[in-house]
Amino acid sequence: MRIVLLGAPGAGKGTQAKRLAEKFDMLHLSSGDILRAEKAAGSELGKELAKYMDAGKLVPDAVVVGVMAKAISNPAASKGLLLDGFPRTVGQAKVLDAQLARFNTPLDLVVYMDVSADVVVDRICGRRSCPSCGAIYHEKYLRPKVEGACDQCSYTGQLELRRDDTEEVVLRRLDAYKAVTAPVLDYYKDAGAEKVLCVDGNRRPNEVTAEIVAQLQALAT
Repeated sequence: MRIVLLGAPGAGKGTQAKRLAEKFDMLHLSSGDILRAEKAAGSELGKELAKYMDAGKLVPDAVVVGVMAKAISNPAASKGLLLDGFPRTVGQAKVLDAQLARFNTPLDLVVYMDVSADVVVDRICGRRSCPSCGAIYHEKYLRPKVEGACDQCSYTGQLELRRDDTEEVVLRRLDAYKAVTAPVLDYYKDAGAEKVLCVDGNRRPNEVTAEIVAQLQALAT
């Protein structure tokens, strides 16, 4: 099974992707995680990525496609693939279709998570991460069990706010999403509306998961 998760930053794609990948035994590829890891590595590519990511701008297609093409070629993707945050432009979507066609493995479903701007800002600006293991928390919705300590590792100290998780940057990212990424949904609808599932991402994560799982199970039968 091959799935793409679409939605604005903060729509909850990462949460749903991890759940779905585990349940259906798919390789989960998050473009955000892959790009951030390259940025953190401090390579020449990472420095180039930082210029765009720290400013809340979309990374150019040529850079993203090169990074993601390498990740998608992973042999583990043959049993199932879940793409989170990619493709982000129509150009990237066309490249992805061409690459999957080479192996006769077209997409089975595109899931679009529709979330309001107010919800996105609230989710992202309250997000905090463990500087040691990367575990994600939220100031209102997901605080650590013990204040000042990570639930996942032995780290104790202040959780971090990503440089690009400020309201100013988030609003710029939303503008960029509307201008460049939203047309990807129309591209997939034109290719076959029956392969597109639109869900209300403003709801609780468990409700969103249940709807997507039901659709995927129907596809598998």
